[in-house]
Amino acid sequence: MTDRKTVLILCTGNSARSQMAEGLLRHDAGEAFEVFSAGAKPTRVRPEAIAVMRELGINISSHRSKSVDEFAGQPFDYVITVCDNAKESCPISPAKTRRIHWSIEDPAAAGGSEEQRLAVFRRIRDELRQHLRSFVQEQA
Repeated sequence: MTDRKTVLILCTGNSARSQMAEGLLRHDAGEAFEVFSAGAKPTRVRPEAIAVMRELGINISSHRSKSVDEFAGQPFDYVITVCDNAKESCPISPAKTRRIHWSIEDPAAAGGSEEQRLAVFRRIRDELRQHLRSFVQEQA
């Protein structure tokens, strides 16, 4: 049996923020956490998210966008919502689950050229990493 804590990271589409956060937490926290991500209205993993994570040597190209319904009834130690919509619509809140919310801008809404969109994805990726590093330190 493992002592790893389970974490579910949620956003609306499970296309960018939660996918990047899943990859970052897995990479940065090693074996400390078992990490999953999902969305209230899953779509697809954004290619920009895959690209900016690859810049850090983290491969999320095999990730798929998942519905939060896939995790119904599954116990989690932590549910982290990374957008306000997911915070409001999150159906997972068993008594033992600690809920954490970070209001993070949606990089998928960024317009402009490819380089401008990638710059937004990089900024959000780095913001998520700061939050996740603080989270990991708090759990140590």
